[in-house]
Amino acid sequence: MFSKKTSIDEQVAILMQGSEYGDESIKLNMALELRQRLLEAKSEDRPLRVYCGFDPRTSDLHLGHTVPMRKLRQFQEFGHDVTFLVGDYTALIGDPSDKDQLRPQLTRQQAESNARSYAEQAYKVLDREKTHVRFNSEWLARLSFADLIKLASNFSLQQFLTRQNFRMRWEQDQAIYLHETFYSLMQGYDAYALRADVQVGGSDQLFNILTAARKIMTFLGEKPNIAIILGILPGTDGEVKMSKSLGNHIPLLSSPEDMYGKVMSVPDKAMSQFFRLVTRWTPPEIESLERGLASGQSHPRDIKMKLAREIVSIYHSETAAEEAEAAFVHVFQQGSPPEEMPEYCLEAGQKILDVLVQNGLVASNSEGRRMLRQNAVRLDGETLHDPDQELTRPGVLQVGKRRFLRLI
Repeated sequence: MFSKKTSIDEQVAILMQGSEYGDESIKLNMALELRQRLLEAKSEDRPLRVYCGFDPRTSDLHLGHTVPMRKLRQFQEFGHDVTFLVGDYTALIGDPSDKDQLRPQLTRQQAESNARSYAEQAYKVLDREKTHVRFNSEWLARLSFADLIKLASNFSLQQFLTRQNFRMRWEQDQAIYLHETFYSLMQGYDAYALRADVQVGGSDQLFNILTAARKIMTFLGEKPNIAIILGILPGTDGEVKMSKSLGNHIPLLSSPEDMYGKVMSVPDKAMSQFFRLVTRWTPPEIESLERGLASGQSHPRDIKMKLAREIVSIYHSETAAEEAEAAFVHVFQQGSPPEEMPEYCLEAGQKILDVLVQNGLVASNSEGRRMLRQNAVRLDGETLHDPDQELTRPGVLQVGKRRFLRLI
């Protein structure tokens, strides 16, 4: 989408898009450093060395996981050298950066299995032919105890205890284990081992990238890497970080129709974050969309449909996005049930609540009762209320706006 011929200033604008540091002066300094490093690389006729580390704690990725991948893809399109670093060794510790409790440690087998699935899904965003995949066990497993002492000498305990997640646990008299502080040292050494010009990560990695990595690279005689710190993508609630455990996520492996519908459920206020973090749109394109929304010339629904098409087309195809949009309009704007839906053969005496739970239309009995109380369950358009009501006839069972089941 982008070109190697794009000007340096345009590259900086695109590559800094979506970045957040909590301090505008830091953001300005990083942009200036990036511009200077790009100029140096151009004069030396070499690409920048760019990487992001991925903690393979799960093999089930969602849209939030792709935010740094999207940034790596932008660097690839500008002709830079990108490494997808699998943190198989750091995963043995567990990243405490965004947690207020100790994270469980993975086994080597778990980390390697998750990493293979993680990388394969990443190619939905990254260019497979231009992506180097490395594992940080290559160098971290070789560090000696003396090496670790040298790295640790660059940091004070106070630096770790002022971090919010550690401070909260300290104040609540919860244990903070010494091995958790190693994570920052190990991530900093990753940057050195790769001789990275740029490291990409989320705002929960601010200390690890902006402080630890730059300090360790300088200590070991390398030019410190430039930190591209990205904002955290909110979930479909528009409030908190996208998370499978919170149920506000958009799975990468979801169907085009489900992905489209979930994007359409995102509150209007969160659209700008999605524009900047998970689309292929340029800063001028995003500014144009936001001007249209602010002036009232564009309807939020129309812009959100454009956003949903963009996201589905990235992970599926343009054709799939068009078909998903047509299905969405058919069901939600025209009020018609989908043409295809799961089927279930009713048994005599089955209660509505049992059918809802058994077919995954609700996650639990309590959710089923809540949906019934909220008038969100219908059979052929007739609202149902009683969880103990027996279903005695076939028809289309609907829960909320997007879940359908044909009873036969």
